[in-house]
Amino acid sequence: MEQPLLCSMTLLIIFTSFYSITTLAQPIALSPSSSSDSDSSDSSSTDDIINILRKGKSFNVLIRLLKTTQLINQINSQLITTNNGYGGLTIFAPDDASFSQLKPGFLNSLGDNQKMELLQFHVLPVYISSSNFDSLTNPVRTMAGESSERLQLNVTAFGNRVNISTGVVNATVNGVVYLDKQLAIYHVDKVLLPLDFFKPNPPAPAPSPAIAPKTNNSTTKDENDLGTSKHSSG
Repeated sequence: MEQPLLCSMTLLIIFTSFYSITTLAQPIALSPSSSSDSDSSDSSSTDDIINILRKGKSFNVLIRLLKTTQLINQINSQLITTNNGYGGLTIFAPDDASFSQLKPGFLNSLGDNQKMELLQFHVLPVYISSSNFDSLTNPVRTMAGESSERLQLNVTAFGNRVNISTGVVNATVNGVVYLDKQLAIYHVDKVLLPLDFFKPNPPAPAPSPAIAPKTNNSTTKDENDLGTSKHSSG
């Protein structure tokens, strides 16, 4: 009677030991911490400007325009190229309060090409650090084009104050939204309106007048004049 009981207890001890070892050998799943989430968000934000602007929590209109015009795709593509060691980007980001200063219905009155031009006018295809604004040569070239008359963007720096003039509005850089060695995003207090939207287009050149061919009438007239002159002189 004691022998079967001893065998049963032995088997129970062996089974319990094996279960404990197996359980301890399994990896313990760790719940993600807030720091790991933050690190992941930071790494992705360097490749996506939308994430950077969302963190600012006051650039909803700008985000919507970047998406509807699909300019964000072009900017992010250039940013990827920048991260590979080429060029850089500087973006002047007006907040929602800046867009609310525009005349009612102004954005809706713009065509798709004008909305694209408006956003491109806020992007410089070069990286400008916060301490190098005084090194710019006016007018500053933007992604909208190089026309110094219709797309002029003048930047002046006085100490820590940076002013931007477009010929239509005068804006001020209020702070830094994001800054690294290749991408700079600055918060501006007004939407940068290009003069191109308010300056009438130059008139088309008038066609050159057609030169009428000479006719025999003119020759006859000359001969008659000469004849009259000769007759008078005689």
